[in-house]
Amino acid sequence: MIRAKDVPGDRAGASLAALADPTRRRIFELIAHEASTVRAVTDQVPYSQSAVSQHLKVLRDAGLAVGTPRGASTVYRADRAGLESIRAWIDRFWDDALDAFVEAADREEP
Repeated sequence: MIRAKDVPGDRAGASLAALADPTRRRIFELIAHEASTVRAVTDQVPYSQSAVSQHLKVLRDAGLAVGTPRGASTVYRADRAGLESIRAWIDRFWDDALDAFVEAADREEP
């Protein structure tokens, strides 16, 4: 299994590795929709508070979540910067595909 911490120096890779797990994707979707405490997330998934906390730690380590202390709890929200690194990585391939398309279209002009 690939873990986010196994991809040093590669923010997009760490983010993709973290989101490869369906449980983490679900938790990420929840905190992306609404900032939540571990307890609030646990109420919405069939996992223990300990498991949710561990998944949130992986998301934080991958740059996909931010925790803000609030009283005795921590409120987690999605950190969109982690998604930006994935988007930038994908955009590199998209740009290459568009360039190839333009090049092919230019070759076909009479």
